[in-house]
Amino acid sequence: MELLPLLTLLLLAHATAYLAWHALARRRRERCYLLDYACHKPSDDRKVTTEMAGAVIERNKRLGLPDYRFLLKVIVNSGIGEHTYAPRNVLDGREECPTHHDALHEMDAFFDDAVRALLDKTAVSPRDVDLLVLNVGSFSPAPSLAARVAARFGMREDVMAYNLSGMGCSAGLVSVDLARRVMLTRPRTMALVVTSESCAPNWYNGTDKSMMLGNCLFRCGGAAALLTNDPAYSSRAKMELRCLVRAHIGAHDDAHAAAVHKEDADGRLGVCLSKNLPKAAVRAFSDNLQRLAPRILPAAELARFTLRLLARKLLRRKIKFEGPKINFKTGVDHFCLHPGGTAVIDAVRKNLGLSSYDVEPATMTLHRWGNTSASSLWYVLSYMEAKRRLKAGDRVLMVTFGSGFKCNSCYWEVSKDLHDAGAWEDCIHDYPPETMVNPYTEKFGWVNDLQGGGGILPF
Repeated sequence: MELLPLLTLLLLAHATAYLAWHALARRRRERCYLLDYACHKPSDDRKVTTEMAGAVIERNKRLGLPDYRFLLKVIVNSGIGEHTYAPRNVLDGREECPTHHDALHEMDAFFDDAVRALLDKTAVSPRDVDLLVLNVGSFSPAPSLAARVAARFGMREDVMAYNLSGMGCSAGLVSVDLARRVMLTRPRTMALVVTSESCAPNWYNGTDKSMMLGNCLFRCGGAAALLTNDPAYSSRAKMELRCLVRAHIGAHDDAHAAAVHKEDADGRLGVCLSKNLPKAAVRAFSDNLQRLAPRILPAAELARFTLRLLARKLLRRKIKFEGPKINFKTGVDHFCLHPGGTAVIDAVRKNLGLSSYDVEPATMTLHRWGNTSASSLWYVLSYMEAKRRLKAGDRVLMVTFGSGFKCNSCYWEVSKDLHDAGAWEDCIHDYPPETMVNPYTEKFGWVNDLQGGGGILPF
């Protein structure tokens, strides 16, 4: 009779130990560390100066005076400076007849710069990479670009390679989420996330105003990041991922059509940005924040917000409160916002009640690099690091928008004081600039003084 209780206790102890070990192992797999990242800096001969932009516009003989005025207005209000980068075929005057080689050349230049730099500075061998996730929205060749990276850097035969396309500007965090979810099932995994966009084959040459916007905003760029759940790398990691939230409102027709890659009435390919885009962005942003707030904000702020809502309902009238409806600054130290354009940055700033200091990284990234699509967030993060804003224990919120329509966000905790200038190294001391006056106004403002409705203008 004494043996049975002893066996029972041993079995219970064994089961408890197993469950504890299993819970600990799962918790370790749930950890996601950002080991490091690198942003692509194209060569200086690919910079889009005011003169170069004027020459590219002048080559499009389909444009008339109203089109010139529209483009001038968009560029002046875009927040983009004179140091962004364009694909080689556009600078060479071949934007109307891009080749497959042009697109591959653009990608190879990015791979050889950012991916190689990342592997070198982390001392991680390509054969140590277990998982490769690559996203390029509008260029999907065969073999895939993920396969191209694996071949170019000599990765292992059992590397898990994923290639994402068509995900728009929010694809960077989709790739991070995919890597994180794969790592939940595989302990001690090293993941390489590669994110960019292909501009070479997607320059629009028509006259549809909703599709001309893309030429004014999108520029070349890209980023690569190493993520891991291996606790051996925790002391080297820059940040640790705490949570990631994705919102997709594509079930609404207007949201689904807000940003579409399509042909215009004349059969010319481009990206159409509809008038419904701001409305779709606000809806997706709201859906995302509703699920994000309870996970990152302190209980006191959530309680204050709840009491505010109850008071409004009980009094059955709109109560005016100063400041934002919910104060995200109580749980966030730095806001890494997608620099999709000045309108996007201003809308997020107003909705979250942020200051000019809070949105400075996004504004300066837009000015220096333009909208590099899914990789833009990494340039914004790099600006924060170059300015030595990121200290151990700080909390960073990334927010991005993309076609579909999607709003994705993720929440990081900084592991140590960061100070790597990265792609900003040669220019960080020039930002913020003394003036943000756009040079296009001074050089091309005379367009608004001309009379007539068509014809070719001598830039």
